[in-house]
Amino acid sequence: MTKTYAGGCACGAIRYETSSEPIFQNHCKCRDCQKRSGTGHGSYLTFPQRADVTITGDANTWRVAGDSGNEKVHAFCPTCGTPVYLTFVGMPDLIAVPANSLDDPGQFNPHAVTYSIRGHGWDTMDPVLQTFERMPRGT
Repeated sequence: MTKTYAGGCACGAIRYETSSEPIFQNHCKCRDCQKRSGTGHGSYLTFPQRADVTITGDANTWRVAGDSGNEKVHAFCPTCGTPVYLTFVGMPDLIAVPANSLDDPGQFNPHAVTYSIRGHGWDTMDPVLQTFERMPRGT
């Protein structure tokens, strides 16, 4: 039986769905994710093929250079402001969705913490997760 990952924004104007398996699931503590989330990190599922993710509704986007220097394109709902997905100019096939946008957030199974050196004492993570000072190569 194929698992489906589905979710969307708070108001329901934007939805996504895929039966692909994520290739990476992480908590990211870069400053961009901290500012976007209003907390100490962002949590994401990254899928290998943007073409395998069905998206309905029209998102607004904004671009920012990540800590790596690679440009990220953040998509969010123009009505409610919810972040709904993230793409990468340097890796156009990849797409990441925020774990909190999933219909079933229990599907999120983090593999690692990235940019762990930017963490805060009040934002603790599971100590068994592998940590990286930057984004691992190939991701």
